Amino acid sequence: MNSKAGWIRAWQVLVVGAVCLAFTLSMSAQVETKTSTTSDKAMVATKVESGTVVTVSGNDLVVQMSDGTIRHFANVPESARVTVDGKQLGIHDLQPGMRLERTITTTTVPKTITTVQSVTGKVWHVNPPNSVILTLEDGTNQSFKIPKGQKFNVDGQMTDAWGLKKGMNISATKVVEVPVTEIEEQRRVTGSMPPPPPAPPANVPILVVIAVPVAAPAPAPAEAPVASAELPKTGSQLPLVGMLGLLLLASSLGLRAARLRG
Repeated sequence: MNSKAGWIRAWQVLVVGAVCLAFTLSMSAQVETKTSTTSDKAMVATKVESGTVVTVSGNDLVVQMSDGTIRHFANVPESARVTVDGKQLGIHDLQPGMRLERTITTTTVPKTITTVQSVTGKVWHVNPPNSVILTLEDGTNQSFKIPKGQKFNVDGQMTDAWGLKKGMNISATKVVEVPVTEIEEQRRVTGSMPPPPPAPPANVPILVVIAVPVAAPAPAPAEAPVASAELPKTGSQLPLVGMLGLLLLASSLGLRAARLRG
């Protein structure tokens, strides 16, 4: 008995499962769904940031921004690239003093996703304003939840759930519009090498030679002429002879006076 009852229950489960599967397939086959997407005008915003490389340590980058602030970019990925003079450089190729410029372009596109569900059938039972059971074209019955404000087309006339009666052929369309925003961001980083040191002005010589004048030795003083011991040949010896005569006269007078006293 227990075995027989178990088989009966198993068959009941299989039958119910088959009915549910058929109901699901019928539902998916009888309800037509169409989805479309419309896009509005895109809005583009561009932001430019620039700065000078201060230090590069591993994958960490420190940049002084144009407004004077210091920003630390930690763990810069190896795939990040900077375009410098037409070449693609990585984080390890950056040098202090390099000028970097990052351009961020953000494109925002407002979109509307419209989903249209339509169904056609004969009213088998209605429970206004919540639900209605329709008999579809394949003869199966299917229950539908009635959205708030839903209208039904009955022989070209529009009515709500309260106007539905059993046996009416109706068609209903459900339209759902969902606004979404699609945002796309593109980043581009360019750079330039550090500027070379400034060259000296053209009117300033690189090597300045200063000439220091050297004083010439003073000329040796001219030797004074030595006075000659000889009298000029034009001089006369007469005065000398006169003096000698006077001396002799005085001597003779002195000798004579001495004798007279004696």
